[in-house]
Amino acid sequence: MKELLEELVLLKQDFVKNYSGSAHIQEFIPSKSSDRFSIDPQHLLALHRFAKKNPIYFNSYEKEILGINCIVYEGDINEYWLNSIKHGSSCQPFYPTWIISAYFMASLAKKLGYTELIDIGSGDGRIAFCGNILGMTSHSIEIDDMLVELQNKICKSTNQNFNPRCEDALEFDYSSLKLEKPAFFIGGLPQMGGDILATSIIEKINSIQNLKENTGIVFAGTHSKRQLSGNLENGGWSNLIEKHNLDVIDTISLPTVWTFDQKVETPYIFTKFN
Repeated sequence: MKELLEELVLLKQDFVKNYSGSAHIQEFIPSKSSDRFSIDPQHLLALHRFAKKNPIYFNSYEKEILGINCIVYEGDINEYWLNSIKHGSSCQPFYPTWIISAYFMASLAKKLGYTELIDIGSGDGRIAFCGNILGMTSHSIEIDDMLVELQNKICKSTNQNFNPRCEDALEFDYSSLKLEKPAFFIGGLPQMGGDILATSIIEKINSIQNLKENTGIVFAGTHSKRQLSGNLENGGWSNLIEKHNLDVIDTISLPTVWTFDQKVETPYIFTKFN
């Protein structure tokens, strides 16, 4: 996977350098599997189906990037962004990772042995969707009703049920999911409310008997000093990781909407309870 991720970052950097459009958000997905970019063809079809059935994208076109044929998807999330900030306990407005990045995150979680994927603050459900196509049992927790309605539409149009729930992740009863070996994805950057969300989730995991020894937690971090005034280690999550006695298993850097115009990608830190 390491080579694939490095290839993706190279493609992203070239795409940014040559992008001449004016869409609010933009990303690409390789058109087909190849020796340089090898992904299960059925999974790749599913990723394109997610983009095509997702109303935040209004345009798509073919583009060759560093010799790899891709489909570029352009969209606008302003309406959903504005709606997502109205909730008092929302930890971060709707800013999605890239679809292909969501796929690699879910793939790593499955490779690490997790059988369930819990996407906290799931936006349009792309990480949960990717877990589902990989054969994991996905649960999508999102506080914003408009985004959950969007997720339900995507479930129906793609025939992939990743179990969207319109719930406050801080209040939800996770014992009701009967989890066995879950990976929790925390949707929120540190020092932007993500730490509050993560602390609440960890406390809830601790309260469920025999769960934490089989549980992984994935944090979205940042390398930006503009967003982090303190410790930059582990994408800004080092204090929380140390406080709750978590071990870092792996860290991968992937393109997201909020790093489109940056030279560094978003680090995703995979941890487990010590």
